[in-house]
Amino acid sequence: MRKAIGVDLGGSHVMAAVITEEGEILDRASEDITDHAVDKVVQAVENTIDQALSAAKGKSVAGIGIGSPGNIEPRSGTILYSPNFQWTGVPLGERLRAHFDQPVFVGNDARCATLGEYTYGTGKGTKNFALLTIGTGIGGGIVSEGHLVLGNAAGAGEIGHHQIRPTDGFICNCGKIGCFEAQASGTALIRHAFAVAPSFPRSTLLDKTRDKLGSKAIRKAAQAGDGHAVAAWKRFADDLATGLANIIAFVNPELIALGGGVSSAGDFMLEAVRGRVDELTTMVPRGTTRIAIATLGNDAGAIGAATMAFRGGLTTQASTSK
Repeated sequence: MRKAIGVDLGGSHVMAAVITEEGEILDRASEDITDHAVDKVVQAVENTIDQALSAAKGKSVAGIGIGSPGNIEPRSGTILYSPNFQWTGVPLGERLRAHFDQPVFVGNDARCATLGEYTYGTGKGTKNFALLTIGTGIGGGIVSEGHLVLGNAAGAGEIGHHQIRPTDGFICNCGKIGCFEAQASGTALIRHAFAVAPSFPRSTLLDKTRDKLGSKAIRKAAQAGDGHAVAAWKRFADDLATGLANIIAFVNPELIALGGGVSSAGDFMLEAVRGRVDELTTMVPRGTTRIAIATLGNDAGAIGAATMAFRGGLTTQASTSK
């Protein structure tokens, strides 16, 4: 049974796992990241991979896949730009290949998660699939006719940064106004709660300081019928439905899977968006795209990164090794 190491690298945490070709996680190691200096992050990645390789007990490891935030040159594994780390032109792949004997592959974390969810999760058995990871922001990826779409400069799948409210929306971290991410992420739900607050002067929903207010608390309050939370949730769900309808128009997938922390809302979220998505779907036959909750959860990125290592790249054409 072949194994690979799948690494999920985030702004505050890195996890490396030993993963089989069937998508099963056998062992994992993790480390917090408190310093975004290149050397510090690379050391943390190396540490977790070393631990994962040790857990594999010397058995054959096909390769090492790393899912990292940012725009990444897929062949070299160079991170061209990563706003999460404020990195430009960091040769992560080269650095790791100098340390490990196994082939090393680096891909965008959201595209890795898409590959994992498509291969082993909700998207299994489809040919045209899209994943949205809805958390602090919105990431994602697109599979067309069984192939992960990377685009001309490995930038395809930046679903969170198409504008849905360019004149009256929230300012996005990327600098544009009304990006899908700015309107329909977990952070956006909090912003919607503040936006509608003047209509609910007696509400206690926002009594917590802003840095301690989470989207989950607002969602749970909405589920409990709190008027302020319900109003915020409706605005959030309408913006989410708008973005989903746009994705259907762009790529006409069989299935859109919703992952990330906000997807823990489950049926409450699906019920809020499915009807509105149908209303907004015009040129594609309504009801032909299913919307479901992703099944791999936080493991999708690591599993997809390991899948990338098994395949020799995010696509069968991409190939980089030591």
